[in-house]
Amino acid sequence: DRPIGTTQRGIGPCYQDKVGRQYGIRIGELLDEDHLRRRLRSIVPWKNRYLKAISSDARQFDADQIAEEYLDYGNRLRSHVADTTALLIDAYRAGKRILYEAAQGTLLDVDHGTFPYVTSSNSSAAGIWSGSGLPTRRLERVVGVIKAYTTRVGGGPFPTELDDEDGERIRRTGKEYGTVTGRPRRCGWFDAVATRYAAEVSGVDQLAVMLLDVLSEFDQLAICTAYELDGRRIDRLPSQDWRLSRCRPVYETMPGWNCDISSARSPQDLPRAAKDYLDRIAELLRVPIAIVSVGPDRKQTIWTPT
Repeated sequence: DRPIGTTQRGIGPCYQDKVGRQYGIRIGELLDEDHLRRRLRSIVPWKNRYLKAISSDARQFDADQIAEEYLDYGNRLRSHVADTTALLIDAYRAGKRILYEAAQGTLLDVDHGTFPYVTSSNSSAAGIWSGSGLPTRRLERVVGVIKAYTTRVGGGPFPTELDDEDGERIRRTGKEYGTVTGRPRRCGWFDAVATRYAAEVSGVDQLAVMLLDVLSEFDQLAICTAYELDGRRIDRLPSQDWRLSRCRPVYETMPGWNCDISSARSPQDLPRAAKDYLDRIAELLRVPIAIVSVGPDRKQTIWTPT
């Protein structure tokens, strides 16, 4: 009765096999035929029993057939498989520049997000070290990519969600639909409490504010600056999902700019109301804004002095 809202593409079961250690297969194992066949002959019978326990007519798998299929994949991938940790360490020592790009959002981090409404990995900057093997203390800069409003995919508490025409307008204008599933994203006013927490967890040095142009149709905007929880005002994100679900947003309203800003190419091109909105976000998050996007084209990127 509490759907998490995952993509249902099997990511969770894969991570369960990984941390369970007995049934997870790593990509390097696809390159060794004898080893892969031996591993699959111990794993597949257990998986078949598991599937049979769930459904009596569940499909059953053959270890050797799977081996044949995935040995072929391994051969095709062989030239691309490497010890990526060693590769990155060597690149760092050689003075090369390394860019990490995160997927999903900080609040979906399995350890630091709104558990259990999370993904199966560390999707915050904490995942850089565990995922790459290169220590995060080597990082020179962390850019927090945020939207000018707040969205969420799937289940979980969402204090600033707009289940009305304003939310639908943001969704429609911002084309807010899931990349993998196409599901409509839940949309709401900018949540400075949740975003400040995300910036703190990931050690953000600068902000990149995306989709500012989506808000151009509004006469008035709102920013959530705090929560009200059981009659008490708080400015920190609760660590328990059931407490967060009881939070009500405390809003600060600001005038909208109600004009097209998609042709802006410098901070000076933005209307005063848009600048004030960005300044307030930077103030609440305690992080300077370095990049502002006013459209999907690369040219619609504004670099701001920090």
